[in-house]
Amino acid sequence: MIEWREEGVLLSVRPHGETSVIVEAFTRAHGRHLGVVRGGVSRKLAPVLQPGAQLDLRWKARLEDHMGAFTVEPVRGRAAAVLGDRLALSAMSSALALARFSLAERAAYPGFYDQTVALLDALAEGTGWLPAYLDWEMALLDQMGFGLDLSGCAVRGVNEDLTFVSPRTGRAVSRQAAGAWVDRLLPLPEVMLGGPAHLDGVLEGLTTTGHFLEHKLAPALGNRPPPEARARFIDVLSRAR
Repeated sequence: MIEWREEGVLLSVRPHGETSVIVEAFTRAHGRHLGVVRGGVSRKLAPVLQPGAQLDLRWKARLEDHMGAFTVEPVRGRAAAVLGDRLALSAMSSALALARFSLAERAAYPGFYDQTVALLDALAEGTGWLPAYLDWEMALLDQMGFGLDLSGCAVRGVNEDLTFVSPRTGRAVSRQAAGAWVDRLLPLPEVMLGGPAHLDGVLEGLTTTGHFLEHKLAPALGNRPPPEARARFIDVLSRAR
């Protein structure tokens, strides 16, 4: 029998038979992991098994390559805190869906796990989460091998007046170097360089990360389209302007 125990974020829940569910969780040491929770539809467990919840997870299986089974205990819930905030709820749904979409099963991403927990906590608290979400998407691209290089201009090497991102290389481009290519470049708002987190700037930043999610990451994962939850989040965020 193989067994481990640690905390994790609940990414998704789906029915399995009449009384059980299959949960997908993201943990620090064991990555994105699936398992059956017996009795998961019960009145005791159903309120606990809400996407975004922090859980104490114990996983058991006879063999390493089996799906295995989880027993769960609540650590803290987050769904109730965001239910009354459509924007935060859509951001949480987007983050959970992108994690499911992108992360390799059973591969550990310890630093990114910590950043995910911090983002979900910020969403539940309702403060400071908008730039944190953009940072999270940038970190996701970096984890997947498509990180942006914003350290200096790809053309001139300078780190001043960086205003654009090359859609091909993901490298920053200065205003002076953009020239006739300006209409083909992606925006690089100040917030992506540690500047003020204005809503319009965050939306511009998400336009840029969205390009790489759709045109770099998705093809690498077998041309599956990015999750619709992200598009819904962008729509809700755009309406909040």
